Amino acid sequence: MQDRGPSQISAGYAAYIQRKVVCIIATLVVLFLLVIVSATTGAIRIPLGEVLSALVRFDFTGLGRIVWEVRMPRIVAALLVGGGLSICGTVMQSILRNSLASPYTLGISSAAAFGASFAIVFLQAGSSHASSVVINNPSVVSLCAFAFSMLAAFTILLLTSLTRISAQSMVLSGIAISSMFSAGLTLMQYMADSVQLANIISWTFGDLGRSSWGSVLITAVAVVPISWLFFRYRWDFNAMEAGEELAKGLGIRTERVRMLCMVAASLVSAIVVSFFGIIGFVGLLGPHIARQIIGGDHRYLLLASPLVGAVVLLAADTVARVMLAPMVLPVGILTSLLGGPLFIYLLIKGAKS
Repeated sequence: MQDRGPSQISAGYAAYIQRKVVCIIATLVVLFLLVIVSATTGAIRIPLGEVLSALVRFDFTGLGRIVWEVRMPRIVAALLVGGGLSICGTVMQSILRNSLASPYTLGISSAAAFGASFAIVFLQAGSSHASSVVINNPSVVSLCAFAFSMLAAFTILLLTSLTRISAQSMVLSGIAISSMFSAGLTLMQYMADSVQLANIISWTFGDLGRSSWGSVLITAVAVVPISWLFFRYRWDFNAMEAGEELAKGLGIRTERVRMLCMVAASLVSAIVVSFFGIIGFVGLLGPHIARQIIGGDHRYLLLASPLVGAVVLLAADTVARVMLAPMVLPVGILTSLLGGPLFIYLLIKGAKS
């Protein structure tokens, strides 16, 4: 067997890079088409020309009001939430070396649900009017959800620092914290009256219908810079996936990277859950689908993963809006319903490969 010459190796590497770039561009095209479909689709169908006209002329009247105040915040929220959860899942799977890791491994969703329930039961942040359930003080609910999410994250970091930081101890700490907050949520539901219980259940459904330009801005302020931070550590993630000792041998301070990235992922997850409720499986599906398409090189995976996550969530939300029209199905129900079987399929496919 003949050795490959330098020119053949260079050509092979160029083809390797080209395939990944083409996949990323193709995902961008799919995402752009989905944005167009989502902007024109709903209980009221708006022609593409009307949508573009409203966006270009900043028209906030008639159909333009629906475009600017209802659909565009929801679309941008889907892009940020799907992308943010997916890139956090990618990073956690790398630094914990656990293919099932996601932002929810930290117990953040359980802690946020407990915080929201606390606000509804003890701070009277929910009410019921006729046949509708209303969170009449969403800012208090979001703040409580965020506070308890970060409490869970810092508790896990404290426990792991006391037990010498390791990927296994972080996962086990997350499971323990999640279990405690789940028990607390059950207690809150037991103590709640019928109206409060309806509000708790309504909040736990992940729903992008809660999006507003204010919540979108706050989410963007967290997701964009933290995604850039993760991309700066792309070489470190490649080394850490190869093994702890190898990464340390290359001069990477693995404990520092793990702590910093876990705090950053916790912050993004806490903000997302506090505004939009629990949206399951996106932080798992996005990274796994991206790995199947583009491979495990974090130089490209950290670009592809948030794009795939955005595609998954925006497609699910678009289907949720038209599936039972004029009633809008919370997207968290759909992602959980469809995400479970798809994730099992990915696990089986990965085991066979």
